[in-house]
Amino acid sequence: MLYRSHNDIANWVASGAIIFGGIIPYVPQYREIKRRDSAEGFSLYVCFTLLIANTLRIFFWFGKRYEIPLLLQSICMIVTMFIMIKLCINVQSRNQVIKVRERVFSDFDANFFWKWTDFQSYLDFMLLFAVLIGILTYLLVDVPIFVETIGLLAVLTEAMLGIPQFLRNFFNKSTNGMSIVMVALWTLGDAFKTCYFVIREAPIQFEVCGTLQVIIDIAILTQVYIYQNKTTIHTRVPVRVD
Repeated sequence: MLYRSHNDIANWVASGAIIFGGIIPYVPQYREIKRRDSAEGFSLYVCFTLLIANTLRIFFWFGKRYEIPLLLQSICMIVTMFIMIKLCINVQSRNQVIKVRERVFSDFDANFFWKWTDFQSYLDFMLLFAVLIGILTYLLVDVPIFVETIGLLAVLTEAMLGIPQFLRNFFNKSTNGMSIVMVALWTLGDAFKTCYFVIREAPIQFEVCGTLQVIIDIAILTQVYIYQNKTTIHTRVPVRVD
């Protein structure tokens, strides 16, 4: 009985870590943006990647019922990403020296995709995406190949989470403005998450996702070491990739 009680507590702790652990790395990044009053070092494509991945993962659940904590994790992550986007848009708006033309989703200008100047545009795009995927899922939920494809796309997209940040650092030749704590927590969280997937025998797509994420996290941490002496120089002339 005592063993069972300890086992239940361990399961609750692990489930809580899975649900809320993914949002913890964005706390230091949020504080860094607020402190510097600049979103220059954070790529909004990180938010794009996670919003798409977690939306797909939610619809994957309707076709293949994986564990509830993983579903709740996706919901928490979507809320967190919208909070990050809202902050970045507000900061960018305040820091405009010269008033630029507003860019909104309804312009349907591919050159400014995910570079909109208002928060509502990001909500509109994700709502449209969710509706389209929802309709497809409703029509094809009984088709195994569709369900497995949704799951694969979800985890592969999430596995590419760090790529936008990696590219921003690479082109800027600097990690200035990026929270190193955030990336370190990414790495720890992804390692824990991958072990959780293996132990709980989650769908194979989740295990592949976790492994790829850990590799990319380590690559970004390597950039911190490589660019540590170049940060000051390249901060003066930043190169934007978003």
